Amino acid sequence: MSDRGIQNKRGAAGLLFLMLTGISIYLLLGNHSVLNTPALTLTTGIFLVVSGLMAGFFGSLTGVGGGVILLPILHFGLGYPSPIAVGTSLLIVMFSSASGGYGHIIRKNVSIESVKRTAPAAIGGVLLGSWLFTHLANDTPALGLLLGIAFIIPAVLMVWESIYPSRFKSKLDKLIISPNYMPCLGLISGTLTGLLGLGGGYLLVPGLIYFFHLPVFLTMGTSLTVIFPVAVIGSILKISGGYVDILAALIASAGTVVGAQIGAGTIKYFKPQTLKLIFSIYFFYVSIKFITNFI
Repeated sequence: MSDRGIQNKRGAAGLLFLMLTGISIYLLLGNHSVLNTPALTLTTGIFLVVSGLMAGFFGSLTGVGGGVILLPILHFGLGYPSPIAVGTSLLIVMFSSASGGYGHIIRKNVSIESVKRTAPAAIGGVLLGSWLFTHLANDTPALGLLLGIAFIIPAVLMVWESIYPSRFKSKLDKLIISPNYMPCLGLISGTLTGLLGLGGGYLLVPGLIYFFHLPVFLTMGTSLTVIFPVAVIGSILKISGGYVDILAALIASAGTVVGAQIGAGTIKYFKPQTLKLIFSIYFFYVSIKFITNFI
């Protein structure tokens, strides 16, 4: 194993240790359950760990990130109200981006120039998105409708790329956008992160690849590096508003860190097109569920 691989595993192990320590301390402090959230039983805890493992694993394989996979599980699988699911998902994104970003940084799989262009606008965006979130948090159907619309975007892109890869690539190769417009992508990504808690893989990764033709091996690291400070700020704002189940987030995050490492080590055994087609069906299903709840 290379020195960088060892460093990455040590970093992930360190973060996992911190999260387990955080869980222990949180439990010792007593009952801090969030209003209208399910009771955290042993079964629920196991479900969160397994869900985190799956989200980290498949998120690292497809590039969509763990938050976009976990948020529907929290809402539909465990019954979290959509505002709490958004806030809890965002805290999970913070931990997963810290773990994944560290691994990419030590491998130098990060475009520093793209980070400089994107991150400041993304930080401004998360402040705007968090402000919008506070106005929509009490309007659960409207927030659900926005989530439903948001999940359609990766679903459509994944179907198109999986079924017509050559046509998809040729269309986008003709699209040439100046790097000077990267702050616009950062602003939109940050706003959606603050508003919907979906993280950077949801929009930044495809945006950097398709619009700005950043090499694929740089996009994940760049996206995670940008999203980490964004997720930190968004999580602090969500926690202060009481929209985060911290213990559930810590438990699920422990799973995502391990799952992401497994995914990174086994990615060569999977066909990305097949995985993206499978997840496009999942995202379409989630989108329909959110939208029909609004109707």
